[in-house]
Amino acid sequence: MNSPTLIQSTGVPFTRIYAYGAARGDQIVPNDDLIGPIDSSDEWIRQRTGIVTRTRASEGILALDLATDAAREAIERSGVPAEKIDLVIVATISNVQQTPSMAAVVADRVGANPAAAYDTNAACAGYSYAVTQADALIRSGAAHYALVIGAEKLSDIVDPADRSISFLLGDGAGAAVIGPSEFPGIAAPVWGSDGSKAHAVGMNATLVDYRDGDAQWPTLRQEGQTVFRWAVWDMAKVAKRALEVAGVTADDLAAFIPHQANMRIIDEFAKQLKLPESVVIARDIETTGNTSAASIPLATHRLLDEHPELSGGLALQIGFGAGLVFGAQVVVLP
Repeated sequence: MNSPTLIQSTGVPFTRIYAYGAARGDQIVPNDDLIGPIDSSDEWIRQRTGIVTRTRASEGILALDLATDAAREAIERSGVPAEKIDLVIVATISNVQQTPSMAAVVADRVGANPAAAYDTNAACAGYSYAVTQADALIRSGAAHYALVIGAEKLSDIVDPADRSISFLLGDGAGAAVIGPSEFPGIAAPVWGSDGSKAHAVGMNATLVDYRDGDAQWPTLRQEGQTVFRWAVWDMAKVAKRALEVAGVTADDLAAFIPHQANMRIIDEFAKQLKLPESVVIARDIETTGNTSAASIPLATHRLLDEHPELSGGLALQIGFGAGLVFGAQVVVLP
């Protein structure tokens, strides 16, 4: 018996990022507002992290709301009609509902209904993972235009008295529109995970523990030294591999946009990569804080607003965090 020939879709050869959008928490929170519960000082936080202030969202503002605002700006700047977007991916660890996905609601809010929509949880590497997925799905023919968002309201899952991570975290969302390109605009990723270090960053309890009364509301914790060593040494190697995969060198870069985890980590990255002085390094953490999946698109948005001459240049972006997970790729800046 002859079987019918299956039609398998094919897409475009290349994709690129068209535009970015951003939304930060409406409150500017200085270090002095946080030092009491952790028995610390403004000087200690600045020396250890480089953070002077962080943005946090008021009560009643959800990560979903930040995601919507960032998405609307990205769509407007991209010139792509919302109804042509047929894929929405939201990278987040702070959706207050297990289901429905934040992505499905955002798609409807911005006029992209009935786009395929889902959330992805890869913590601080989430945006990089989502960009990789959008690129692959468009090139496969499964989608035509994608809206990728990193959105977090980490103030909902932080313990103000926790000295390991509480002072690092901020709230915000960054979005990007990705679509077909006449030239390669998103290089292949270097991504992966190391679940053997899952204990190093994560929640201190489960929702089941909370429901049963065995724990307080789950909040983030981290083993600072473990994460710092992993980020500085292992992630620098990943960043170097991402350059090799893209077929470029550090001298070819216009910008370096790492996850905004810690200023000391960012500075050490720059040394190990031997970045020339011409490469602009994103340091959005100083006034935004660590916004997990939102940090790379937020930092990129600010970088392009402050340095429009970077448009068309190459940027190396790398995300890394709880899981432990990592993802890096070189992209062409819109």
